[in-house]
Amino acid sequence: MGGPGELTELVARASHGEAAAWNAIVDRFAPLLWGVARGYRLRQEDAADVVQNTWLKLLDHLDSIKQPEALAGWLSTTAQHEALAVLRKGKREHLVRDDDLATNVPDEQALALDAALLDDERDGELWTCFGHLSEPCQVLLRALMASDRPNYKVISEALGMAVGSIGPTRMRCLDKLREIVRKSGSDLDTERGA
Repeated sequence: MGGPGELTELVARASHGEAAAWNAIVDRFAPLLWGVARGYRLRQEDAADVVQNTWLKLLDHLDSIKQPEALAGWLSTTAQHEALAVLRKGKREHLVRDDDLATNVPDEQALALDAALLDDERDGELWTCFGHLSEPCQVLLRALMASDRPNYKVISEALGMAVGSIGPTRMRCLDKLREIVRKSGSDLDTERGA
């Protein structure tokens, strides 16, 4: 797919109601949005809600996009906010629903619950560190996490970067993440051997 000029044109045409332009934007950035949603380990239906709500927000703001070439970052950030909203809502519902049951949990279930809470805490620390990465690193890593077998060509087109630079850029981003984790004083690097 073309560069920033083409994206500017697509956004302009989509904001004037051209369905083909809108569909081209959706085709170009859908893998990115799914990558963001899956990066938060949401259930399939929650991930679908995140993606759908992100598209709806873009539709609401399409006329006010001032830098179409930065659309990937805007979509990624919006999807992150949507995913966090789903997680916050889920935690509130989970706490209310299970609060009264906590006194009747058998020992093996309590151990599994403790392990799940520790995993959630570790994941929260990791996502906090991830949030300190530059936006381009976050967008790239989320796109790569969208699938067990990421399609570098699709990612290249969505992010406007050469296919050959994806791997080296990924390694630099992961090195930065390791450094952020190390500086945070977290136990993440010792737990997972990072």
